[in-house]
Amino acid sequence: MGGGGQQTDSGEPAKGGSAVYTWEEVQRHSHRGDQWLVIDRKVYNITQWAKRHPGGIRVISHFAGEDATEAFSAFHLDANFVRKFLKPLLIGELAPTEPSQDHGKNAALVQDFQALRDHVEREGLLRARLLFFSLYLGHILLLEALALGLLWVWGTSWSLTLLCSLMLATSQAQAGWLQHDYGHLSVCKKSSWNHKLHKFVIGHLKGASANWWNHRHFQHHAKPNVFRKDPDINSLHVFVLGDTQPVEYGIKKLKYMPYHHQHQYFFLIGPPLIVPVFFNIQIFRTMFSQRDWVDLAWSMSFYLRFFCCYYPFFGFFGSVALISFVRFLESHWFVWVTQMNHLPMEMDHERHQDWLTMQLSATCNIEQSTFNDWFSGHLNFQIEHHLFPTMPRHNYHLVAPLVRALCEKHGVPYQVKTLKKGMTDVVRSLKKSGDLWLDAYLHK
Repeated sequence: MGGGGQQTDSGEPAKGGSAVYTWEEVQRHSHRGDQWLVIDRKVYNITQWAKRHPGGIRVISHFAGEDATEAFSAFHLDANFVRKFLKPLLIGELAPTEPSQDHGKNAALVQDFQALRDHVEREGLLRARLLFFSLYLGHILLLEALALGLLWVWGTSWSLTLLCSLMLATSQAQAGWLQHDYGHLSVCKKSSWNHKLHKFVIGHLKGASANWWNHRHFQHHAKPNVFRKDPDINSLHVFVLGDTQPVEYGIKKLKYMPYHHQHQYFFLIGPPLIVPVFFNIQIFRTMFSQRDWVDLAWSMSFYLRFFCCYYPFFGFFGSVALISFVRFLESHWFVWVTQMNHLPMEMDHERHQDWLTMQLSATCNIEQSTFNDWFSGHLNFQIEHHLFPTMPRHNYHLVAPLVRALCEKHGVPYQVKTLKKGMTDVVRSLKKSGDLWLDAYLHK
């Protein structure tokens, strides 16, 4: 028992759950062409199925050779439905002598968090109020209508065009938070309805791709601030982040950019360019390379609508300039909100932490206020969002005291900052990382 598991005559692991395995054996199967994982002590061979995983091959592959129980519970609305797809992949279970947690995780903490999750489900905190999201969508559409109405009624003076741009940028930013809700399956009871509405909001209201967002964003949630697993910290050598990467780059004498000045050039290539340049290139390249014609059609419907509305006022090139300026404004909003919760936090290579510890080390909250809630799409409650990604945002403040109490019980830091400090910490973090790189580059 636990000495290699039972195998068929062909050398493949036995199917149907008849074999038993140790954690050491499971952890050997963590390579691209050989992937096992564990959910509720059941061992599954996902090597072939990972390619068909609805969330993308990468996010499930990040848990190869590991216990994926907590991530499985966090990401799926209907776990029993999903288990039907897992059944043919079952090859065995953990040996009775093996602990339920791998890599020496704190069993008491894991059990306490599961108890909190059970409480959250019983209290109905994973159920959405449709009126909230209907009104939220309404205020986005109202901003769009008012922006166009300004030009129809009062003309296209510079001041009115600037006001129109600000209103459009606001509607785009808020639509970004709304598509985030649908993408996380946190609005409708059925996943299928969330997916349909997600394509409408991110495609028709924003001109982006639902599949591109899903495959990128769920990796971030699965392994936040983990190098080579979280695409949000893949800076393409433009920045060095955290405390580990700068030293590694410095020791290897890597100098793709003058990293000791990255806290300065961040203002030139970070907030201004992420959405209008980097994301747009990624989105269209992904849609064409994956032949994702459905998402492309949704995206094109946005641009068709936009040019139909604004071509009569500005012509073709003027309309291009308008949408580019709107994207430029939106990008600043997006970058500061998303980075203040993560960039100043811990970043490292895979450390195999439990769900609560991993998410808390990579996230912090921003103080609650009516403005902060609206401005950030309730992502000022980033901790609660990462712990319960399918929870509707209007319930974050209800679960926050329970999460804080659990963190205090187990000595897990729970950070809350002001909006100003959250933003200044982004720059401070970049400067610290740049200084670490320079020291390692010159002296190690």
